[in-house]
Amino acid sequence: MGYGFHELLVAPARERPQLWRTVVGFITAAVIYIGLLFAGFAAISAFMGPMAYFEATEAAATAQTPYATLAMLFSFVLMAVGVGVAAQLFHDRNFASLLGPRMEFIKDFSRVMGALVILYLAFFLLPPYGELSDINQNTDFSLWLLLLPLSLLGLLIQVGAEEIVFRGYLQSQLAARFKAPLIWLLIPSLIFGFLHYDPVGAGSNAGLIAVWAVLFGIVAADLTARSGTLGPAIALHFMNNFWAILLIAPQGDLSGLALFTYPFSLSDEEEVLAYLPIDLGLMFVSWLAARLALRR
Repeated sequence: MGYGFHELLVAPARERPQLWRTVVGFITAAVIYIGLLFAGFAAISAFMGPMAYFEATEAAATAQTPYATLAMLFSFVLMAVGVGVAAQLFHDRNFASLLGPRMEFIKDFSRVMGALVILYLAFFLLPPYGELSDINQNTDFSLWLLLLPLSLLGLLIQVGAEEIVFRGYLQSQLAARFKAPLIWLLIPSLIFGFLHYDPVGAGSNAGLIAVWAVLFGIVAADLTARSGTLGPAIALHFMNNFWAILLIAPQGDLSGLALFTYPFSLSDEEEVLAYLPIDLGLMFVSWLAARLALRR
């Protein structure tokens, strides 16, 4: 299965494929997203006082409580708004064109999600995770289950917004301008990895995590090009983040909604290095499972 279906997503981008439009559009989307975030925090400050503003920004940045994590996830609606406005202004593209044809999107998302649910369930039940005794209960199960519908919706918004920006917008616009797959596969993935570089939260492991994000971006870009929709990439991203945010998270930042936590944080170099091959292996197997599910 090659990249022939990619044209389904790229065709709307060919109307206005100039590189300057893509660069300015990406910057505009980022400015709108950040501006709307600060507007929200400013509203908190105006109605609840400066202390509430600082507490809200700190809580959103660390996401170590359930409600702060939910707020962080739902805030990605603003990212989707930003890229939607930029696509309309600079490329005359409607929001739906960033997802791919609707019926194909639904079909591809469903196929890949079904395959990944089976894969992740088996992965959780089999060694080494099925035998882990050192993971810690992080959230009371009844609260976790009560919040799960909102958590799943927030997670879908978060991963959907990121995929729309990097695969739906950047990848398709670059593919409309450049024929070489390496350009539109690598450039959005490198930017995606750079934005995941967090030396404050991840310490000496920040570079490794950024490289992992680049590899994930390439995998998601490949699935997008093979299907011509964002369905597979969103399904892959959703299952990855469900595992890392809602099921078993490292201690510290972004652990507020996790049912369990590992006995280490992202800044613990040896422990992260020990688990990294497992995560890379799961990413590779997930990519293979998605490709098999996409066979038409």
